[in-house]
Amino acid sequence: MRIDEIIHSKGGGPVFSFEFFPPKTDEGEHNLRQALGTLTALEPDFVSVTYGAGGSTRGLTVELTKWIKQELGIEAMAHLSCVGATREELRELLDGMQAAGIENVLALRGDPPRGESEWKPHPGGLRYSTELAALIVARYPFAVGAACFPEVHPEAPDLPHDLHFLKQKVDAGATFLITQLFLDNELYFQFVDQARSAGIDVPILPGIMPVTDVRQIKTITGMCGATIPPRFLEALEWRDADADAVLQLGVSYATLQCADLLARGAPGIHFYTLNRSPATQAILSALRLLRPWAGRLASPSAAD
Repeated sequence: MRIDEIIHSKGGGPVFSFEFFPPKTDEGEHNLRQALGTLTALEPDFVSVTYGAGGSTRGLTVELTKWIKQELGIEAMAHLSCVGATREELRELLDGMQAAGIENVLALRGDPPRGESEWKPHPGGLRYSTELAALIVARYPFAVGAACFPEVHPEAPDLPHDLHFLKQKVDAGATFLITQLFLDNELYFQFVDQARSAGIDVPILPGIMPVTDVRQIKTITGMCGATIPPRFLEALEWRDADADAVLQLGVSYATLQCADLLARGAPGIHFYTLNRSPATQAILSALRLLRPWAGRLASPSAAD
């Protein structure tokens, strides 16, 4: 089922989804299978599979998406980027996805190959995610998603320029958006308001990454341009020597963050799992019990 149709079918209720990346080692594959086994029991609305820097996991991404869709029976979305591929190679990948029954693609520009700082289009390929979205919509029946950035894309000069480009993604065929991770909900709601003012009217799913390791979250936020609220960072650093204490705080913070998002109109939560299940399992289980969205279902959502 197309993700835009899944969101619409909820009637304002939340969509829950998980993101995984293709493993490169036996241990990584074990962690992924364990996480998928545990999180499948939570009945996610869909699962997405990432695309490595420079297209490094292209084949693994497609195969893992097929397996999730065909063997686990969960709706799956493959990430697809412009980097490292010609137009014909992209079409071959899309043909394979269509043949496998995949119905959803997240269209991305992509990151440079590891060790390179500057992104360069492949000769005979595409330069922008808008071009990829347009290529997909022109020939395939997929629902196309796109990424957005509550704290502005690291390469954009400012928010107006970023929103202008985001509107082009929607005009090219993106029917839903997933945000980069953020740790301050006000950034999300301000971004949604500004996106609506810019004429962007598709659902905007917030992307949430539960903090389980202080060094890891500093590295990830440093790479993507997200910020850690000072009081939260201080509390994490105070617990840095105690891994269990960091995990407990991270799960508690993310649960409160998600409950607030859902109570205030977010159309769901997209969890960045990092291929592990305990934190996401605890958060989503608590949310299903609390149902923080129940009080606002009768009124229109600000974010859908």
